[in-house]
Amino acid sequence: MTLWHNPRCTKSRETLALLEAQGHRPTIRLYLEDPPSADEIHAALTLLGQPAIALVRTVEAEFRDLGLSHASDEADLIAAMAAHPRLIERPLLIANGKAALGRPPEAVLAIL
Repeated sequence: MTLWHNPRCTKSRETLALLEAQGHRPTIRLYLEDPPSADEIHAALTLLGQPAIALVRTVEAEFRDLGLSHASDEADLIAAMAAHPRLIERPLLIANGKAALGRPPEAVLAIL
């Protein structure tokens, strides 16, 4: 069980607290300091069963600055997230061969 975590994010902190309250001790990946590769992002998207745009923080300035849009190619979005990890939506829990975004935090419970 791995949590892509940003301790400065309220939802990320809430998700971690919820997991710990349920007795889980996920491996914490501080993805801003240890960015996932494009292959890891692609694998996470496969586990999520979602297109790349579902994992992109479209409100970040980099999204606009890089000329990205909701119509951008999957490979371009994945490459942008790998190069600019602030674009990755958080928190993301990977467990039991599945993935879930902690928005809301309770959404991660479905894969445990």
